[in-house]
Amino acid sequence: MTTATPHDGGAGEGTREAGDGDAPGGRLVRLLRRAAGLLRLTSLRLRLVVVFALVALTAAVSASGIAYWLNRNTVLDRTQNAALQDFRKSLEDNTRSLPLRPRCSELQDTARQMAAGPQNYAVLLIGVDREGKECAATTDKDLLTLANVPQALRNAVDQVRPVDENNQAAHHLYWQRKQVGDVPYLVAGAKVIGGGPTGYMMKSLATERQDLTSLGWSLGIATALALVGSALLAQAAATTVLRPVQRLGHAARQLGEGRLDTRLRVTGTDELADLSRTFNRTAERLQQRVEELSGREAASRRFVADMSHELRTPLTAITAVTEVLEEEADSFDPMIAPAVQLVVSETRRLNDLVENLMEVTRFDAGTARLVLDAVDVADQVTACIDARAWLDAVELDADRGTVARLDPRRLDVILANLIGNALKHGGSPVRVSVRTEPAEPAAAESAAGGAEPADDAAPEPRPATDAAPFEQGGEIPGGQLVIRVRDHGPGIPEEVLPHVFDRFYKASASRPRSEGSGLGLSIAQENAHIHGGRISAANHPEGGAVFTLRLPMDASRLTDDASADGGERPAGGGAEGGR
Repeated sequence: MTTATPHDGGAGEGTREAGDGDAPGGRLVRLLRRAAGLLRLTSLRLRLVVVFALVALTAAVSASGIAYWLNRNTVLDRTQNAALQDFRKSLEDNTRSLPLRPRCSELQDTARQMAAGPQNYAVLLIGVDREGKECAATTDKDLLTLANVPQALRNAVDQVRPVDENNQAAHHLYWQRKQVGDVPYLVAGAKVIGGGPTGYMMKSLATERQDLTSLGWSLGIATALALVGSALLAQAAATTVLRPVQRLGHAARQLGEGRLDTRLRVTGTDELADLSRTFNRTAERLQQRVEELSGREAASRRFVADMSHELRTPLTAITAVTEVLEEEADSFDPMIAPAVQLVVSETRRLNDLVENLMEVTRFDAGTARLVLDAVDVADQVTACIDARAWLDAVELDADRGTVARLDPRRLDVILANLIGNALKHGGSPVRVSVRTEPAEPAAAESAAGGAEPADDAAPEPRPATDAAPFEQGGEIPGGQLVIRVRDHGPGIPEEVLPHVFDRFYKASASRPRSEGSGLGLSIAQENAHIHGGRISAANHPEGGAVFTLRLPMDASRLTDDASADGGERPAGGGAEGGR
């Protein structure tokens, strides 16, 4: 319930109803909570601007709210104090000449005289006439009647206070703010001491509310301008702060791309300058370390290349001798024949190892080149199998007419390694299937050796017969060539799968002499890469291992910038397992 408050000594106080407008500061907490979500933005510049704007908004809203409330209290207190003082004085002066029991007409005249003052308020006088009847005289019957006066205010006005040294009057002046429709009013009342009438007045505060509304809009506009200004200042500050960070990020990207000579220009002595110096020192040490490692790697490559070339001359002579010994093997003593056979086999193995090392050296040096030709893939696979006498152990599922533009020698190396690896480490029969598929997106090209589902038994998206037969001057169809080599052995252990294409890797280290050099699958993978393709290994759900070779149907785009002679054409690269 709203209570009335006495007005003493001109000091206006009382319980106020929220009818004259609310300040915007009351919604600040909700606004800050909603704006806090902006801090999750990923852009550092945006976060700085948002933080600056929030700080400025908080400061501006707080200052505007304080200014609004201070001005509001000042305007209302000044207006109501002037009105209450005028009402008190007018009530005393105009009721002094009234009889103890005035007539209604006399009360009405007195009310008009009181309302005619400069404060422009309505007046209600209530008294008892000579006949003992209560009379109510008002200057505005539609606005101010006894029914419109709050009951709490009437009770306070009628209350009789005991008179003592602290209270010299039995009745006091009380006031209260009230909303009538959309207009706020100040309502006050007092009883004339000594049995006089009771007076009430009601003054409109619409002018004051309009002034306060104008003040609120002015403060709101000032807050918005402060917010815009703070955002501009924040943008300028963020640019100043983030420019060194952007330079550092750009330098870090260049360093990551291999430009190890990247350095930052350092100015100033702040934390960002110290960070730039740290980056320069780190880049310098990294460059030194990479140069050292590159030098060691280059030396190792030169050593392998030189050693391979140096070994070829004595190996040629030894190979010639072993061929003679192999032809005369039947005439040797039975005790000597096994030793001769061992020398022959180990010489061939050493010769294959030297050829593989030279091939790896060419890949590492970047001198390996493609020599492209139109290849009927089915004929190429058949020739590879026939040349190594694997026809009885290999099942071929390939339709003639699938023509691709590839390097036939390198394709033969890949096939020989994959099929030979399947025959050596897997189980017969080995099944080779040739299909064509739509080209994979560039993003789908994974690194070498990644496992892929073994879908050898699944229907192929496009049979080989879909490809148009190659004619002289014709075009190679698009898409990719997919060759799968599946064996029916025990499969590849899961811990070995990620390493099957690593150089010199052997699944069984206890049998180093019987498992080859461990370079075969690595060379096959490099030959696939130079075509723009890849090889993946996986285990088939029904048992056995599956190696999948994916090559573009036309590798011409990879040789557009190559030399006219096609680069060096290395030989060798026989079938050799890596499992």
